[in-house]
Amino acid sequence: MASGGSSVASLWTEVNRCGQNGDFTRALKALTKILHENRDDVTALHCKIVCLIQNGSFKEALNVMNMHAKVLGSEVVFEKAYCEYRLNRVESSLKTIEGAPEQTDKLKELYGQVLYRLERYDECKSVYTDLIRNSQDEYEEERKTNLAAVVATMSQWEKAPMEDLGLPESTYELCYNTACALIGQGQLTEALNKLRQAEELCRVSLADDSDVTEEDIDSELAIIHSQMAYIMQLQGRTDEVALRQIYAEGVEYKLAKKQLQAIDFNKALLAMYTNQADQCRKLSSSLQSQNPGHPRPVLIQVAQLCREKQHSRAIELLQQFSDQNPESASGIKLTMAQLYLVQGHVTKACDVLRSIEEFKHKSGMISALVTMYSHEEDIDSAIDVFKQAIEHYQSEQPGSAAHLALVREAANFKLKYGRKKEAISDLEQLWKQNTNDVHTLAQLISAYSLVDTDKAKSLSKHLPSADTMSFNVDVDELENSHGATYVRKKAAKVVGERKLPKNYDPKATPDPERWLPMRERSYYRGKKKGKKKEQIGKGTQGATAGASAELDASKTASSPPTSPRPGSASGSSAAPASVVPPRQQKPAASGATRKKAPQKKKKGGKGGW
Repeated sequence: MASGGSSVASLWTEVNRCGQNGDFTRALKALTKILHENRDDVTALHCKIVCLIQNGSFKEALNVMNMHAKVLGSEVVFEKAYCEYRLNRVESSLKTIEGAPEQTDKLKELYGQVLYRLERYDECKSVYTDLIRNSQDEYEEERKTNLAAVVATMSQWEKAPMEDLGLPESTYELCYNTACALIGQGQLTEALNKLRQAEELCRVSLADDSDVTEEDIDSELAIIHSQMAYIMQLQGRTDEVALRQIYAEGVEYKLAKKQLQAIDFNKALLAMYTNQADQCRKLSSSLQSQNPGHPRPVLIQVAQLCREKQHSRAIELLQQFSDQNPESASGIKLTMAQLYLVQGHVTKACDVLRSIEEFKHKSGMISALVTMYSHEEDIDSAIDVFKQAIEHYQSEQPGSAAHLALVREAANFKLKYGRKKEAISDLEQLWKQNTNDVHTLAQLISAYSLVDTDKAKSLSKHLPSADTMSFNVDVDELENSHGATYVRKKAAKVVGERKLPKNYDPKATPDPERWLPMRERSYYRGKKKGKKKEQIGKGTQGATAGASAELDASKTASSPPTSPRPGSASGSSAAPASVVPPRQQKPAASGATRKKAPQKKKKGGKGGW
């Protein structure tokens, strides 16, 4: 026994020496011999577990703890939770920590790491704040770095406002985390400056450490440089970005879910842009199964289909997702409308846009719908868009600037297309809001003159008199003032007598039809009798004999005071010219290059498209 006891003592000496030298493999050999003598030696088991952890053998360490759970008890709670954490069994690690009989500082440190990995950032922040407040040891700087990382992550992924926790920026890790928080707040220039500061601190601090190699320094700087490149990309400075894609093994366990999701989306997009159609479909389908309610995988599939000119299939896919996920269908429907426009189905695109409840009354959407309906000469539908929008604002924001602006646009649109009767209610509403608006009053009177002359006369009494509209303005002084862009020239004096025609007879009455071409004068009978050819192409361009008199409003007793709208002239054989609104460039499909949509060929008939 004595020899056995001395042997065990020497083994423990060996364990102690190896532990101090960091030779944990040799220490394990000595511990194995000790446990051979006493397999339930708690201290030896504990030391063996620590040595396995130091060597990175987390599974073996966990197996030892599970095999001797009764003997070890709560002695190795921290080691068990740490091994589970390192093996990415984060939920199991959380249960182990929460079940510990006592929450030591090192368990709290690990608890903060676990909460961070589970993306429970508010709780994680509270844990580190409490540790910094109640601990005083050599790990304070590391705790502040971890707290800064939590704040930066909340700023980037949860868009939480930056909170000044009084953390110093004395290390490159703290500067880096501050830069990440600034990126989350959109302060890119400040973030880039902070990263440059972190780069300088990194070089200085690591250069003084003799154990750090150049490769170690480059590895640390690579993280800072990649974040710099990200900022430059956001600023549009892509020519300055030179990065290699590095996807290290095991990095997926260190990234947040949103980061991993973004990486997967980028892989699918890369496959699409590099013309790997099958790979793109495979990746996007996998993403859709993992994120069934997320629209981006569907949009990637649609973009790939559009590259293959399968627009109809792309629209079917969008419609299917929209029906299954109505809560996130707004962006999908916008893309669907875009594809309909690419195919030239303007009315279908309008129907889709009008089905988006959250956008249908927005000014941009109203403008787009009215423009597209006007393009299709569907004026009734365009007016209906105005009507529904006005009713919405009348109910939600009556009398607001947006409401009145919409009424004004509706009235102008109706007047533009000759719908004066329909514009009356809009104009009356506008005039009642501001009875001093002479322009609106004049429009209202003009509209009433076609449907109710008595009302028009009654309203005309509200027009200002000529005396009130006169201004005491010295025209010559105004024209000669600074900034005048046009100066009226005084008429030059006529020298000599006015020239008269050679056959001028001062006693004869001038011919009242002398300004008309000879063939259009009432007394013209033609050059030769018996010739009854149609007078096509004679006289003014596009006119026939007598057309000028018929179209001369001054010779028509019943001619209204306003000019006739296109297509309303009666008694003329010429076809009325329909109003064709300006053609807009149609938007390109999602994920495809923007191209100008081909114009439709002009058909015969009445000038329509």
